Amino acid sequence: MNEQQRFHVPGGAATAPALAAGARAVVLVEGISDQAAVHALAARRGRQLEAERIAVVPIGGAQAIARFLNLYGSQGLDLRLAGLCDAGEEDDFRRGVERAGLGSDLTRAKMERLGFYVCVADLEDELIRAVGVAGVKAIAADHGDLGSFHTLQKQAAWRGRPEHEQLRRFMGSGGNRKVRYARLLVEALDLDRMPRPLDRVLAHV
Repeated sequence: MNEQQRFHVPGGAATAPALAAGARAVVLVEGISDQAAVHALAARRGRQLEAERIAVVPIGGAQAIARFLNLYGSQGLDLRLAGLCDAGEEDDFRRGVERAGLGSDLTRAKMERLGFYVCVADLEDELIRAVGVAGVKAIAADHGDLGSFHTLQKQAAWRGRPEHEQLRRFMGSGGNRKVRYARLLVEALDLDRMPRPLDRVLAHV
C-alpha cells in the first residue's frame, strides 16, 4: 500500500479516524489534486510522509473543515494540524478554525501562524503562475494534451480569454487531469519557485 492509498479518505469523515490512527500530524486539503501536490512536493524535498506519520487528507470541500478539525484536533485525535484552501473558501476555513477553538478574530496572518494557508485564487492558479503559461503549455505538449487544450481554446465560452484562464479551466476538466497536472507542475518547478501556501503548509508539519 503506497502513501497516498494509505492516507486518502474516500469514505469521508466516517472513516477518517481509522485511516489516520497512526498519524502524528494531518494536513487538511480541499480535494485530491491538492493532496497530490502536497505529496509531490514532499517527494521533491526528500520527505517521507508515511515514515514521518503525516497524513494529507482531502476533506471534500471547505465546508467540511470544522468536522475534520473536530476529528483530528484537541477534541478528537489531538494531532498537529495544518490546512490549505482556495481564496474563495477562506471564510469557511476561518470559521471552522475558530469554532474548533484554535483562535479567535483570525486574520490571514494569524491563520498562517496556526498552519492554515490560502491559495490565490486556488492551487492551480498558483502553480500556473509559478510555472508560467509557456511552461505549462510545454508540459501539456510533452504529455500529449496540447491538442485538447487547443480544442478548449476554440470553444465559444473560452475563445479570446487569457491563456492563463484557459489553462486553469483546462486543468480542471477531463477526468483526473487536475490531479495529474498538480503533480506534473510541482515536479517541473524549481524548489525556490514553489507557491508559498503549498511550500509553507508542508513545512508546518
